[in-house]
Amino acid sequence: MHSSMNEESGGSIGLMEKIPTGINGLDHIALGGIPKGRATLVSGSSGSCKTVLGLEFIRNGIELYDDAGVFVTFEEPPEDIRRNIFTFNFDIARYEALNKFAFVDVSPDPIGRNTESGAYDFSALMARIEHAVEKVGAGRVVIDSVGALFSQFSDTSKVRKELFRVASGLKLLDVTTLITAERTEEYGEIARFQVEEFVADNVIILRHVLENERRRRTVEILKFRGAKHQNGEYPFTISDKGIEVIPLSAITLEMLSTDKRISSGNKELDQMCGGGFFRDSILLANGATGTGKTLMATTFISEGCRQGKRGLILAFEESRSQMGRNAKGWGIDFYSSEDKGLLKIICAYPESASLADHLLKLQEAIEVFKPERIAVDSLSALERVSTGKDYREFVISLTSFIKDRQIAGLFTSTATTLLGGESITDHHISTITDSIILLRYVELMGEMRRGITVLKMRGSVHEKTFREYTIDNRGMHIGDPFRNVSGILSGAPQQLLATEQDKIERMFE
Repeated sequence: MHSSMNEESGGSIGLMEKIPTGINGLDHIALGGIPKGRATLVSGSSGSCKTVLGLEFIRNGIELYDDAGVFVTFEEPPEDIRRNIFTFNFDIARYEALNKFAFVDVSPDPIGRNTESGAYDFSALMARIEHAVEKVGAGRVVIDSVGALFSQFSDTSKVRKELFRVASGLKLLDVTTLITAERTEEYGEIARFQVEEFVADNVIILRHVLENERRRRTVEILKFRGAKHQNGEYPFTISDKGIEVIPLSAITLEMLSTDKRISSGNKELDQMCGGGFFRDSILLANGATGTGKTLMATTFISEGCRQGKRGLILAFEESRSQMGRNAKGWGIDFYSSEDKGLLKIICAYPESASLADHLLKLQEAIEVFKPERIAVDSLSALERVSTGKDYREFVISLTSFIKDRQIAGLFTSTATTLLGGESITDHHISTITDSIILLRYVELMGEMRRGITVLKMRGSVHEKTFREYTIDNRGMHIGDPFRNVSGILSGAPQQLLATEQDKIERMFE
């Protein structure tokens, strides 16, 4: 039984029948799946997960759509593939026992008998594939990888011609085929041996780009002839579930909104924000090191736990033990909240995984723990170990994921200068957060003091003053506004003389 999905391709083309791959995110950017009954070229450099994608295509066909599959291997022997893919919870032997999966082994002979001098019969190959398809009733075929076949023959034009015959024969069998091929450059020719010529209808490109000493995997649908798809590159990662694509196009602005308020845990800060934070809002606390960003996040989560609401802390700069010690220093008992099932702390070095991996781990934790408050401390740690594009995609994806579930979020970020002065709007997250709270050092008369202001509060009036605050073993204490100081936002605070202050106040009476 072959499952498929219809997708309107637009214009006079009418309907193009598609078959879902079952791969997280890929079917979304493919607008339903890949064209049914055709061959699709999957081209990528070494390590870009071509084989994994092909095997997942077959596994999902078996598990999700009762659609058997055939895997034609030109490169690795079947035993190696069975062993390597088992880590992705893909038990090929079980599928073979159920008569849902079959190998066609055309891998090189280990003692070198598969050479050009031998009589390599492409007609015989097609017969073997056809037999395997009929044996298991396959609707999906993967040929991996044609580059290994080309390396055995000097007459590449003949190989391309024969492979074209194979691809044409597969169309007659009414199977949907993925053909993997190598490319030598991430942004160059589609495939090494110009194999796109015989499967030009559909092309998917996998990339494994090195940027700023970090690897970044992306997938791009170059073309589907006669069918629509999303354009551009989309990040993906490899987990124990296999390939997971992260499509930013899945993000919409259709999440619900509420006017219900929640407390930050600080009475004075709630007052500055017009009565507290909105329950489904995302807030950004920006300040230099030591200004109390972690304290603000700790107080925010602790207040939720005090009310019996679950809270999740994502820490990228401190360990769980450090977070607990810091909280205890401010009179907050994190361990008690953990014991009650109200708090979960996830700590990870930014360098320990790609941003895509971090995002999927956080999304999974949110789905399982179902918190009502989330604190991320700090986003700046992630920004410094990623490219601008990676960071932007991470922030947008995480923010939309949280807002879609109406979870209150508090993110912290570190100011690049000690006294501030830089434009907070240069940060990617500033435009998509609902509120921005600035924590700044204020140097006056040889003394270092601290100031706090609410720069933005979407959908609510808020206090516009810069208030002085102090930090002790009981937390943050917000006091009166700075009345005789200017230049705090610019990073050059100046104390005004009484006569100057009177003149300025009279100007705005």
